[in-house]
Amino acid sequence: MEQKNDTTPKVTGIGGIFFYSDELEKTKEWYAKNLGIEINDWGSSSFESRNLGNPDEIDSLQWKPFKKESDHFSPSKKEFMINYRVQNLEGLLARFKENGVTILDDVATYDFGKFVHIMDAEGNKIQLWEPK
Repeated sequence: MEQKNDTTPKVTGIGGIFFYSDELEKTKEWYAKNLGIEINDWGSSSFESRNLGNPDEIDSLQWKPFKKESDHFSPSKKEFMINYRVQNLEGLLARFKENGVTILDDVATYDFGKFVHIMDAEGNKIQLWEPK
């Protein structure tokens, strides 16, 4: 269980699952009609959970299909991307540099947290998100 004062650079959960779709609108409609997943511009935020290490915190998982022709997962050739929720993003970046991990961009900061993209050893693009 994650402790409140733990600042170890690590993944603390999954923040999102993203995949390509051949027929985006049809896919969205199918998931809404059959599984009740409503999708907005950011994806679906209907997957909420409590953080066991900090029960007052409510976490959410984003789920979103992307149009197949999108280059959103580039340079990966894979048809999916996972967003991992992390703590101590700066510590992770230092570890990545030491370990020769490919960092694809600079850290982007928004009202809801910081993001950066990396590549794993199999060529999967990974999005890392440190919530605010």
